[in-house]
Amino acid sequence: MLTPPRTVVRREAGLYALERALQRRGFRYVAGADEAGRGACAGPLVAAAVVLPEGRRGEIDGLADSKLLTPTSRERIHDEVVERALAYAVVVIPADEVDARGLHVCNLAAMRRSLASLTVRPEYVLTDGFGVDGLGVPGLAVWKGDRVAACVAAASVLAKVTRDRIMVDLDAEHPGYGFAEHKGYITAEHTAALRERGPCREHRFSYVNVAAVSGLDDRPPRSRRPLGASREEPMERSGAAGGTVGVALGEQPRPPAPVGEDVVMEGGVR
Repeated sequence: MLTPPRTVVRREAGLYALERALQRRGFRYVAGADEAGRGACAGPLVAAAVVLPEGRRGEIDGLADSKLLTPTSRERIHDEVVERALAYAVVVIPADEVDARGLHVCNLAAMRRSLASLTVRPEYVLTDGFGVDGLGVPGLAVWKGDRVAACVAAASVLAKVTRDRIMVDLDAEHPGYGFAEHKGYITAEHTAALRERGPCREHRFSYVNVAAVSGLDDRPPRSRRPLGASREEPMERSGAAGGTVGVALGEQPRPPAPVGEDVVMEGGVR
């Protein structure tokens, strides 16, 4: 039996080349997934999945890795992705769940949930950095995928903008930490505020720097969160939170998929 010729997609071919190559091979619906907030020591982990339409409608002016865009550009592109996408989904994992289950497990679970919640079933999945199994469709983990594949870049923008909006809201709830400025990442200002005020319930106590200022660094990471520091009610922000899913084209969201225990898979840390 003859095997199909190997497809080579070069980086210089542009952000849409990989999806177009897959579509030419018969994979019409290509989904991209990415996350925001892995490196932050406060706030949620947010994952998003996006299926862009074929052709010109799926080409969004200025689309790029969210980290390379200005806040104004991210907001504009976010709105365009929501308007044009065949389907999109956003999943939010709060800080206490990250502490309880571990960052890598939550990261994979969030991407899996976002992909499983798409109302358009993808025929091929591209993820940024980490492979996600159990999807029932072929997929590829792409190194720096948010700079290589348009659907992954679009997912990175949705995840980043959603998380940034949440952190601005959390700044009003927990003033003094500067969440609206540094978005929960480790900066000199954030470190100084942690030392002065101690952590709030939105901090990740499993992280070394938070555990150190809370005096709980002698405990195992998953048992550091003190009683009373977990959420009493689910998040309700920006129309999507705590696993709530938003779907494009005015379709009703699917119920969030339950998060079971996940197998920790190999992958780099970003």
